Formats: sequence, C-alpha cells, structure tokens
Amino acid sequence: MSGGLLVAGTTSDAGKSVLTAGICRWLHRRGVRVAPFKAQNMSNNSAVVVGPDGRGGEIGRAQAMQAAACGIAPDLRFNPVLLKPGSDLASQVVLLGEAVDTMTAGTFRQLRPRLAETAYAALAELRATYDVVICEGAGSPAEINLRAGDYVNMGLARHANLPTIVVGDIDRGGVFASMFGTVALLDPEDQALIAGFVINKFRGDLGLLQPGLDMLRHVTGRPTYGVVPWALDLWLDAEDSLAYGRVLGRPAAPCGTQWLDVAVVRLPRISNATDVEALATEPGVRVRLTVEPADLAAADLVVLPGSKSTVADLAWLRETGLADAVAAHVAAGKPLLGLCGGFQMLGRAIHDPVESRQGSVPGLGMLPIEITFDPRKTVRQSVGTAHGGVPVRGYEIHHGYVSRADPTLTPLLTGADGVGEGAVLGPVHGTHWHGAFESDAFRRWFLTEVARLARRTGFQVAPDTSFAAARERSLDLLGDLVEEHLDTDALWRLVESGPPPGLPFIPPGAPPSSAVDRDVVVPDKRRQAPTTTRRSTGCGSGADVGGAVGGG
Repeated sequence: MSGGLLVAGTTSDAGKSVLTAGICRWLHRRGVRVAPFKAQNMSNNSAVVVGPDGRGGEIGRAQAMQAAACGIAPDLRFNPVLLKPGSDLASQVVLLGEAVDTMTAGTFRQLRPRLAETAYAALAELRATYDVVICEGAGSPAEINLRAGDYVNMGLARHANLPTIVVGDIDRGGVFASMFGTVALLDPEDQALIAGFVINKFRGDLGLLQPGLDMLRHVTGRPTYGVVPWALDLWLDAEDSLAYGRVLGRPAAPCGTQWLDVAVVRLPRISNATDVEALATEPGVRVRLTVEPADLAAADLVVLPGSKSTVADLAWLRETGLADAVAAHVAAGKPLLGLCGGFQMLGRAIHDPVESRQGSVPGLGMLPIEITFDPRKTVRQSVGTAHGGVPVRGYEIHHGYVSRADPTLTPLLTGADGVGEGAVLGPVHGTHWHGAFESDAFRRWFLTEVARLARRTGFQVAPDTSFAAARERSLDLLGDLVEEHLDTDALWRLVESGPPPGLPFIPPGAPPSSAVDRDVVVPDKRRQAPTTTRRSTGCGSGADVGGAVGGG
C-alpha cells in the first residue's frame, strides 16, 4: 500500500509534531513501514543527517524525533525545506539538507516554485518506499493570506490527495471556534480533505466535553477522532524554544543533598535549544530558560546556547545587561558554558562578513580566541573524547570557526582525528558541538565539574541516567496516548482509503483570492510582538512549534 495522512493544526504549538510522532510510533508497533514528512519547517532547532553522498545535511529536529518514533534513521527527504530565521525579515533556506539561499520578502515568490517542486518530489519518493507516510502541516491551514502559494498544508494535501485531521489545543481556550473556523475558511476542494479533529491537552471530565464534540460534528459534519489528555512527562525534543516553560521538564529529586541550578539565556534567535534538555533529565538538576540578569546571579551554571544570529544576539546581551551578569558570574568563579554561537560570543573578537555582515565586533573576551565566519557552512556529525578519554558524540552546524587562539589554551573536546575542539579556561567552557550532553558519561563528568566549580559539595550525579532511554520512554508514551485515546480503527481507514466521500461544505469558504495581496500581520512566534510583513514572505506558512500532546 501507499497510504498517507496530513496532521494539521488550528495554530502553531497545537500538538502537530508530537501527534505525528505518536501516530508514527503506533503504526511502527503494528509492523507498518512508516516514515514522517514535513514539506517545510521554520525552526532554528535542527539535526544533522548524513546524506546519500556522505555529507552532512540539516533537517528539523522534530522530523529526526519522528524518525526515531518510526524506528528508522533520519533522512533528508523527511524535511526537504528548512527555513532558519536569522532576523524578522530573512531566513536561511536549507534545501534537502544544504543551505542554498537567504529568503527575504522580495525573493520568496521566485524561490517558492523550486521549494514546492522539491517537497513534492521528496514526498513521492517516500510514498514509493514506505507503506505509509505521516505528514505534518505547519502553522494553520486556514492562514488565508498564505494559501495561494501553500505547499505544506492544504496545498500538499491537494497535491497528494491526503486525508487531513486538524488538532487543536484545548488548554489555550476557544478550541471549538478555532476548529470550526479552520474548516469554514477553506475552499470546497480543501474542505473535502478535512476528515475530522483531535482535541489535545484536555484536563477534566470528558463527560462535560462530549456535548461540545457532538455539536462540532453537527455543524461541520466531521467527527472528533479522539481527546488526548494532558501529560506532564512530554517535553523532550521541543521543536521551538517557545514551547518551553521557565523550567524544563519535571526535575527529579537529587541523589545527594544539593541541587544544581542551570540558567540558560533565551537569546532572541536561539538555535538548538534542545542541547540543554539532556541536562534536565538528570536528578537534582533544575534547568531554566531566562532573560533575567537576576536569574544568572542565582545560578550555579550559566549557558549561552546556540544562535542563528550571533552578532545580533551578542549586542542584545549587552543591551539587556545580561552580558554584565555573565561577567559577574564568571568573576565569582562559577562555571559558564557557551554552545556554538554562545561559544563564539566568548572570544575576543568576531569577524563576520557572512551572517550579520558587520565586519569585526568585540566579543565578551572570556576566552583568548577569535572567530571568523566562512560562507561555507560546517554541517557534520562528530565523535571524540573529553577529559582524558570520556566518550562523546555530537554534531556541528556553524559558519564561524576559531581563526586564532592562544596555543596554550586547553580544548574541551578532542575529535576522532586528534584535533582539539572548543576551549576551557578556568570556569569558562565552550564548544561548537551540539548534542554532546546526550552522551551519558560526558554529561556526568561535566556536571560533576560544574558542582565542583560552583562549590555544590552536596550534589551527586546519578550513575545510571540514560538520555536515550528517556527519549524512548517519551516516544512510547506518545504511542500509548494515540492507542488509548484515539479511534485508531478510524485513523487506519483514513490512511488506507483516503479522504471520506461526501463531506459537507461549511460556508463561507475561502475569501476572494485578491485578499492575499494585502498587507497582513503575521505573528512571529519567536517574539512577543507581531511583525507586519507582506504575504509573499511565506514566514507564516513555515511556522510551527513542536507542541506536546498533553504536554506543557
């Protein structure tokens, strides 16, 4: 067979990413050869995949997580178009893993046919290879200002004749209005593919909700395939940093007598924020994302994470007083960690003719290194050791490289080729490697060192925490939620047989096509305030936050 399904949502962060993963895990358990797909993703959280030519390429981290749910290795075709925002007006375009262009409002219309063609071809290849492909939409299919050029929501569904379910987050409120409105703003051909709904993050008495589900079916002619309860244990692999609360996960009690408090600076263009999730799986480690200088003063470890706009985020650190708070933290002898862009900020100077094009700017001056940006992007998986033989794996995604360094500087890591990577100077640590803390032995060594530097003598690292096992438990929980709370027989009929015939049209339908040429306000989920842009930027069509089914 060559079945398929599109998981759309009423909003970003409705739960599309992890509902897709849950359906994938359910099908995998049934012995179905299943693969995930997202035509276009807008996210600065990415994973490195080795392509057929042996070179590293990028896909959205959510699609790598969904591949794990399918029990298969990630593939560049799972996310053929990745947009990585570097500012409010421009995004780097990653096509089948390779950075090929920078998209602005003026260039998106020219790029869009190439992007759509690539996405459609990738889906066709996957459907010829796997029994079932579960596709994830982006944002909402009812973004009427973007429909004309859409190839990730109903444009994709129309192209591949995909039955579509719409998931809504009831915890936000207004779920019935948003579900009805999503269908009612689509044209008849799109509506004919919307098979029904899934309610996400429900807490309370299902009996009180049932009359609303019955009325939704009455006014739309479409069923609700299930109501997924809130589940606190779903927080790993969030696609976008805004999916996080102030504290990551559910910190377990410490093995010793003291906690470690970790403050992660939530940069405006934070990238691969998931690096710190592995720290949060350790008992007694409390990880917070913050923009408050006072939180840094109280922390045992401060982390400057990756950034898609290193120079701009460095300026923001200075403007907000966070740079001074970081300096005071280090002056007190407490540990600081810089990851990728955060590592680059710690040097004496950054020479950037590529990303910001601002030339040379001073760094924070905490490491005797200088960073130079190269137009060629380093994208690769990495293997090495730390601290005299502790094994560590990670991946690299960066334009900047260390162009000058004090020859006496101690590297944090040593690659398999024997070349040092990153740096350690007193309490300051830095590396370009993402994902290193998923290596259990390295994570334990690092946290033990953090406790020593922070003088947390009562902290004791757990001897048996496995990040890989924690991720598998999360994926299994997603599969359990799908099996227990969704009508899987009905879902399978959709996958096997396609859109149900005879679905009613709900007026008024899509507005006249001329409406797409007007200026509209498209919320940028990485900022608190909306930004005004033209419909041709496509920023909304790719936006999606990896919401948690039942998660917070």
